[in-house]
Amino acid sequence: MEIRQAVIALTALAQESRLRAFRLLVLAGPAGLPAGEIAQRLDIPAATLTFHLKELSRAGLVESRREGRSIFYSLRCAGMSELLTFLTKDCCQGQPDLCGGPSADRKQTRKRAR
Repeated sequence: MEIRQAVIALTALAQESRLRAFRLLVLAGPAGLPAGEIAQRLDIPAATLTFHLKELSRAGLVESRREGRSIFYSLRCAGMSELLTFLTKDCCQGQPDLCGGPSADRKQTRKRAR
């Protein structure tokens, strides 16, 4: 991921409604949710939600698909992974254990299990 794309993704997430929609789609998993259900769960008008989902899509964080008359939105896992990798690429000078991030947590769990 290039810095320009990272800025677009971070900008998309730096808005409350978009961050709430993104988090809801993370929970929904690969099946995603229809736009109407997202709007209802987040109590956001449909037209406003469409704008926010378009921004998340442009940022490469969500994707859409048509099923009949409904448009389903789901997390674009590759986009989220690319952003996380970009943000942590140089974390702790290549020693993620120092940062206490997810990989450090897994290593600590493995050590305790031994």
